Formats: sequence, C-alpha cells, structure tokens
Amino acid sequence: MKQTLKHVLCFQIYMDMHTPGEKPRKVNGAKFHRKSDLKGHMKIQSGMKPYKCEICDAAFSKKSNLQPHIRRHTGDKPYKCEVCDAAFIQKSHLQQHIRTHTGEKPYQCVMCAVAFSQQGHLQQHIRTHTGEKPYKCEECDAAFSKKKKPYKCEVCAAIFSRKCYLQQHVRRHTGEKPFMCDVCTAAFCQKSDFQRHLRIHTGEKPYQCDVCAAAFSQKSDFHRHFRTHSGVKPYSCELCDAAFYQKSDLHRHIKIHTGEKPYKCEECAAAFTKKKYLHRHFQLHTGMKPNV
Repeated sequence: MKQTLKHVLCFQIYMDMHTPGEKPRKVNGAKFHRKSDLKGHMKIQSGMKPYKCEICDAAFSKKSNLQPHIRRHTGDKPYKCEVCDAAFIQKSHLQQHIRTHTGEKPYQCVMCAVAFSQQGHLQQHIRTHTGEKPYKCEECDAAFSKKKKPYKCEVCAAIFSRKCYLQQHVRRHTGEKPFMCDVCTAAFCQKSDFQRHLRIHTGEKPYQCDVCAAAFSQKSDFHRHFRTHSGVKPYSCELCDAAFYQKSDLHRHIKIHTGEKPYKCEECAAAFTKKKYLHRHFQLHTGMKPNV
C-alpha cells in the first residue's frame, strides 16, 4: 500500500509539472492553461502540419518548431554563450548550456534528494519512481522509460532514433546516390541536396532580399547576404577585434595570426595564405602577365 501511494504521489507531481497555475482547459483528458497551447495540441492530434520546410520535406504543426529546423540547414546559431565559444540554434539550448558553467540544478525530485540542470532529465528520473515507460519500440512490444536510439550503423558508431535517419546515414558509407538529375549527370544522397541542385538548371531564386533587388537560390546564401544590410558579423576573431559576415572569411583571417600558408607552389618553395595569391604567383612561372 505504501509503495502504491508513493507511485500515485510521483505521478501527481509529474502531471503538476505540466499543469501549474490557472484553471486548465481540457481536451480528451489533456489539460492546457493557454488557448495557444490548446490550438497547438489540436493540430498535433489532427495530424495537421501547415508549416513546411522549403529546403527538405519536413513539416511541423507549430511555426516555432519550423524556425529552429531551418537553422539546421543554414548553420545559423544566433544564441551565443558569453563564457565560451559555444553557439546554439535555440535559446533553450543556450540556457541549458549555461548551467554547465554555473553548476545550477533547479529541477529537484520531491521523492529523493537528486537535482538536475534540465527539466527533461528530472522527468526521466521521476519515471524510475513511477515505473512509466512511454517510449515503445516500433518493431516489438518493448517499452522504455528513456528515449532510445535503437538503429545503429554497422560501419561506424553512429546511432539513430528512426530507421529513415539510419538509411540516409548509411548512404554516406556506401556512396549510394539515388536522387539523379535528369538534366546533367549529378546524383545525390539526400533529396534536399537534389532539390537545391535543381535550381541551378531552372534558375529559380525563391529567396529575395527586401532591401535590394538581390535574389538567391539557397536560403543560406540569402542569410549571408542579408548580414551586409543588417551589419551583423557573428564570426569574431578571438585574437583581435576583427569580425566577419561569413565563417570562411574568419578562417582566412585567422591564418594571418597563425602564419599558416596552405597554398604551396609546385614549381618553387613559395607558399601563400590565399589561393588567389598562389594563382598570381604561378603566372610568373608560366610567363603570363599577372593580373593586378
């Protein structure tokens, strides 16, 4: 009896984490405190995903989920740590990271003395008390308290939560490129790469700048261009005050500090920090007049 009451109490605590404050709205047993949360839940239940990624086939029930997904394509990480060089796609990821510096563990288990830096870790821990196993295997009847990544690559140590992710990854080892271009001989491992390539042939440039007349076939190129208007230079040098619009520009700049000269002449011992300097130098060997 005592053990049963303990389980009930843990379950109530677990539910209260999702339902603090005002009187909740109820739909099919689920409780919500804000109308916007209720609407979002209804979209999930209906399977409706109106927010679609223009780069790949991904679709989302909430606009807030689409935005961080797009940053995975563009590489944009606007949330930067002030203590170290870490940068993140989502603000919540930065907040979680900061706790690794502060040591803060605000999420404490009521049943025992254990505390956690992330709410998700507390929720997982509570299941050790309640016995809840919400994650079911798609292949068998097994269930787990933690989200597993059951799909493992046989070539390397990579593991994945979904079979389709593993299949995409395996193509990097096998070299399989099932997405073939009908216009040229190009082939691709992933459909998103194939779709970007097609714009080279069609000339389609769906990403247009509102400030000037520039248009781009890829969203990542548009984001880089827009920084020239906004003045945002997210890539900063740690050795001086220089900052840059593009990561590649930062890498080239760092060579000034390190003295690295990766572009070497095949005819003599000369080496250069930039490829264009090597080309200009090589014209001295060929007898061509250098372009100044």
